[in-house]
Amino acid sequence: MAFGMPPLTDFCFLVEDAERSVTFYRDKLGFKLRTRAEGFADFTTRNVALALWEIDHIAAAIGISNARSGPGVHKAVAAIEVDTPAEVDTLYDELVARGVAFVSPPSDYVWRARCVYFTDPDENLWEIYAWLDGKRFGEVSE
Repeated sequence: MAFGMPPLTDFCFLVEDAERSVTFYRDKLGFKLRTRAEGFADFTTRNVALALWEIDHIAAAIGISNARSGPGVHKAVAAIEVDTPAEVDTLYDELVARGVAFVSPPSDYVWRARCVYFTDPDENLWEIYAWLDGKRFGEVSE
């Protein structure tokens, strides 16, 4: 029997200030807050819970380093796939109207996807994308 990881259930960003990040994710992006505790919050999404955990809080709780990376350093990308390229543009317009700052406007990329990128208050990078021809680039069949 081959080993396989269970489905991803949570994605957690380590953040500087949980309250600032909750405000961003709830008020600007429209995620529904599910849990709020000291130094921690998570939001309900369709398939994966999005969690925010203050760096100092997790460091104290489990004994890891609370070292921060410098400004502009990205170590992960959270992505949201939508059904059509037009939806990328619509979501971009809606989020700009809500005050979300984007890296650049939506563009078509060589991997056959229309994408747009923004960062949260802690400079965690987000992508919104749709496949231009409805087919995932480089998909592996088993």
